[in-house]
Amino acid sequence: MILNDPSLLRTKSFINGHWVAEKSGKSFKVTNPATGEILAHVADMGLLATRDAIAEAADTMGPWAARTAKERAVILHKWHDLIMDNQDDLAVLMSEEQGKPLAESRGEIAYGASYIDWYAEEARRIYGDIMPSPAADKRVLVLKQPIGVVAAITPWNFPNAMIARKVAPALAAGCSVIVKPSEETPLSALALAALGERAGIPAGVFNVITTTAAATVGGEMATNPVVRKLSFTGSTPVGKLLMKQCADTVKKVSMELGGNAPFIVFDDADLDLAIAGVMASKYRNSGQTCVCANRILVQDGIYDAFAASLKQAVLGLKVGSYDEENVTNGPLINRAAVNKVERLLEDAVAKGAKILTGGGRHHKGALYFTPTILTGVNREMDIFSEEIFGPVAALYRFDSEETAVEMANDTIYGLASYFYSNDMARIWRVSEALDYGMVGVNWSGLTNALFPTKRHRLAGLNSRGLAARAQNTASMIILKLNISALAE
Repeated sequence: MILNDPSLLRTKSFINGHWVAEKSGKSFKVTNPATGEILAHVADMGLLATRDAIAEAADTMGPWAARTAKERAVILHKWHDLIMDNQDDLAVLMSEEQGKPLAESRGEIAYGASYIDWYAEEARRIYGDIMPSPAADKRVLVLKQPIGVVAAITPWNFPNAMIARKVAPALAAGCSVIVKPSEETPLSALALAALGERAGIPAGVFNVITTTAAATVGGEMATNPVVRKLSFTGSTPVGKLLMKQCADTVKKVSMELGGNAPFIVFDDADLDLAIAGVMASKYRNSGQTCVCANRILVQDGIYDAFAASLKQAVLGLKVGSYDEENVTNGPLINRAAVNKVERLLEDAVAKGAKILTGGGRHHKGALYFTPTILTGVNREMDIFSEEIFGPVAALYRFDSEETAVEMANDTIYGLASYFYSNDMARIWRVSEALDYGMVGVNWSGLTNALFPTKRHRLAGLNSRGLAARAQNTASMIILKLNISALAE
């Protein structure tokens, strides 16, 4: 691995402004999923180090919260600038440990930095309220204050952006943070910490714990009473466990868990736009995204034409290592991920699905999988209800709008959904009928620092919103927030 600034490759955890190793000397290997090459041996921290980090974060939060929002914003802007100045190195680090193509990694660095830039400014607009009082000689003043120490547990599929989008609002609001990155991709997190230190984030305000003892460290974050907020992105079973563990100390939690996103294409859709959308949503990061198109529902009248066009687009993808020219798809993260994709494919084919293209491991290496299209998929197959997390597009037929909505909502997940149509009446009907927090209409770009979704919070505020852009086909993102009372 060749970096312009080799000091960005760190192998120790970052606690209270110090780079520290596990006292026992224990470490774990970080490997390149494309080649199997060992990239680094990283400190494997345990329970005591986690408790130390939490205690230090609590001690340093007071002075950080006491700074003005402008003072915090200056530091965050400097952090943003340093990240963008080192975009190439950060992208190489990410591609080496995670496997995604270099262009995607560069894009993620910019995307992650945009959250830091955005929340640096938002912190200066945390306004209070003066509310009507029950007494004429009284006034009710509402202040918004930082919640306390925040713990963030982040996934391997977006090892930079998922940290930035959790840490930036917490730091901007005046909280201190402890991050536990995935053991698959700790190098990106440690590089962010190094740049944060250069930017002037005070010691103890931003800490990174690297570990393979996820249950132990995560359990401490969830049960330690000093931690007041836990943010987690990952699997639904782990999210449920963390919520249970947080209950005894009544923590606030933010969870982004598994997805089973439907991608509906109606017969009045712009076919070329829909193909471009499904390619961007399904095959980005080799299908390893939580908002990835998982079930592609296509109306009868255009099903065959859609499948043929999608096949041509998929055949244009290039599988390989991030440093190869024009590569669009890298390896899956590990052997378990490949095994899962193979299991889902075997089950679907055994129950009648047909492989239109792809369907197996790629000759590039053990963790590479050929971009695949399945046709004739139905609800009896495991792939309908399980998150694929691989480069497999499963195509389902439907005959009517009602059937499409019913199929789309037939899942325990409710993270993201997409549909394509040129009928404005249908757009509003289906948008409201889909039981998902995010609905992309003729547009697959669901996430952005500007979008006020429930999982993006500053100083504990929930919100909802709609973002739209003008083009020949009406496109918008609808973001929903379920409420049980007007007071929410």
